[in-house]
Amino acid sequence: MTVNHDPNRIIIFDTTLRDGEQSPGASMNLEEKLRIAETLEELGVDVIEAGFPIASNGDFEAVNEISKVVRKPIICGLARSGKADIERAAEALQPAERKRIHTFIATSPLHMKYKLQMEPEEVLQQVVDSVSHARNFTDDVDWSPEDGSRSDPDFLCRTVEAAISAGATCINLPDTVGYVIPEEFGGLIAMLRERVPNSDKAIFSAHCHNDLGLAVANSLAAVQAGARQVECTINGLGERAGNAALEEIVMAIRTRKDMLAYETGINTEVITRASRLVSAVTGFAVQPNKAIVGANAFAHEAGIHQDGVLKHAGTYEIMTPESVGLVESKLVMGKHSGRHAFREKIRELGYEIGDNQMQDAFRRFKDLADKKKDVYDEDIVALIDDEVMRENDRIRFKSLQVVCGSVGPQTAELALEIDGEERATKASGDGPVDATFNAITELFPHEARLQLYQVHAVTEGTDAQAEVTVRLEENGKTVNGQGADTDTLVASARAYVNALNKLLVKREKTAPTALSA
Repeated sequence: MTVNHDPNRIIIFDTTLRDGEQSPGASMNLEEKLRIAETLEELGVDVIEAGFPIASNGDFEAVNEISKVVRKPIICGLARSGKADIERAAEALQPAERKRIHTFIATSPLHMKYKLQMEPEEVLQQVVDSVSHARNFTDDVDWSPEDGSRSDPDFLCRTVEAAISAGATCINLPDTVGYVIPEEFGGLIAMLRERVPNSDKAIFSAHCHNDLGLAVANSLAAVQAGARQVECTINGLGERAGNAALEEIVMAIRTRKDMLAYETGINTEVITRASRLVSAVTGFAVQPNKAIVGANAFAHEAGIHQDGVLKHAGTYEIMTPESVGLVESKLVMGKHSGRHAFREKIRELGYEIGDNQMQDAFRRFKDLADKKKDVYDEDIVALIDDEVMRENDRIRFKSLQVVCGSVGPQTAELALEIDGEERATKASGDGPVDATFNAITELFPHEARLQLYQVHAVTEGTDAQAEVTVRLEENGKTVNGQGADTDTLVASARAYVNALNKLLVKREKTAPTALSA
């Protein structure tokens, strides 16, 4: 039977929680994943790939909990072609109202020979066996030929036909290493739809990586060639150079109806909030000139541009800031602002937090307002992200006193709460940051190596909050941590502590072999 799907409707398949988390440094705990999943539901994505259940107990638990909480989107779990992977995914997805198993195996000569060490006919049999087994648990099975864009066309057609015959309802073509160009990738989709006899029984999908900066262009080329699902991530998060950015694909479709006469179910006004949330959770800052969600996306400095925009926004803006949820503040906050106004501001910025979180956030807001004349929206976003994301951390920052300057020694007196117990120490170092990080290591000994230390101002002015990013590496696993404060050293301590907490989560994860797609 032909697939019953509106030919003008593009399915948005978000893999931020799975492929996005495979980015070096991106690690999320259960609470963070649930919060992102709930935001993705509000954003209106059709499918949430919630994780890779067999990878770790943490991944299994995340997929399972998201399956219980999120009701509107389809919840998807990734599985390699083995029975154990598929059964673990099915178990994790059991509570989901709508569930999908996404299974895959490599089909390119390079991957089959060197990674799988399998003959093509063995791979073909694995395709049939894996899809057939997945269909025992759900009627919605997504199959991917890993490194499909570099696969032999004839063999690719054979595997796709076999997958559909075995019960796959969606065929996802991955450009795993970001190798192809748009005309080429569109041609591959068109070829499969034309040459595979049963192609009308499945929806075709694109999963593009950004190694050549072409992930979004390739995804849109696939859509124009007949693909009706796009796999993408918030902020383009993903391995190496990242994945196709959800916000760019969606806004391209919305903005260029003349060339892309399609619809999505995305509530675009949630895009900015989703972008900020993913950035805060992962510690991956969004570059200022990033399309759609970058700080400069709607900024105009050149005089001729400013003049044109003032006369008519359409002269230099092809979409409005409001269309992606970037709204001008109606409430100006300061040290005299009360709890009610602060709560309204938080809601205006798109956050819903509990009473205990509200109490802690309001206390930090008042402390901030005492130090800053003007408290900007960006300050409050940084504060909420820094506060709310930390409530279940094992290690919590308490206080810091630093002695620094050109006359040494530089020392740091630090207090942390570790597993509910407050501990304090005094350490010295080669400068105040080194002393602070040495103090943290004394209180919580570890072997992690500092790979990155980066500071930027949240807003303008000498009283601006500093937002610090710290990257730690331990046994090949990397994590990013972020912290914000008007005191750069306090922000540094918060960021390092945040990174350590993420490292504790990452220690539980294994690295499954042959995981990519």
